[in-house]
Amino acid sequence: MATTTQGAVRQTYKDYCATPDDERYELLNGNLMMVPAPNRKHQKVLGRLYIELSRFSQEHELGEVYVAPFDVWLSDTDVVQPDVLFVSRAREHTLTDENVRGAPDLVIEILSPSTADRDLGYKHDLYGRHGVLEYWIVDPMAETVAVHRQRDGRLELAETFRRGDTLRTALLNGLQLKLDDVFAS
Repeated sequence: MATTTQGAVRQTYKDYCATPDDERYELLNGNLMMVPAPNRKHQKVLGRLYIELSRFSQEHELGEVYVAPFDVWLSDTDVVQPDVLFVSRAREHTLTDENVRGAPDLVIEILSPSTADRDLGYKHDLYGRHGVLEYWIVDPMAETVAVHRQRDGRLELAETFRRGDTLRTALLNGLQLKLDDVFAS
């Protein structure tokens, strides 16, 4: 554990590694945060995104796609488990057997009532500071995907896609992700 100048105790990666294996946590700014199990719609959208991105990435030999829980170590006090993440071949040196040691190229978070504030706030800023190239915020209730792109150490909203749209991105050149399929009932 680390102590700040104000005396508050901040958890570290060592503390995070001591958490129970049967519970999901993230470490955000030195605070251990339990991550509750997502609902059924969240899981359906997650599965579809993972299948499509993994298939595309493998076919084009672009890199690896992972699904939570898989740790992304950004600092000794920031360890996250994005819903889906993509690490390109150019960044494959960040992959270890235990985690990703640095920023993935793409991070996808699917909003849940219990995690939306974190995903839209602290984690959005965190991913930008650490060099994530794209951050997709998926809202399963509104059936949208907000694509944020890296610009000068920050993530900025580039486009929002909805049902009926086909998501395309230069990061995964050639990908055509039909959102009607992603959000199908």
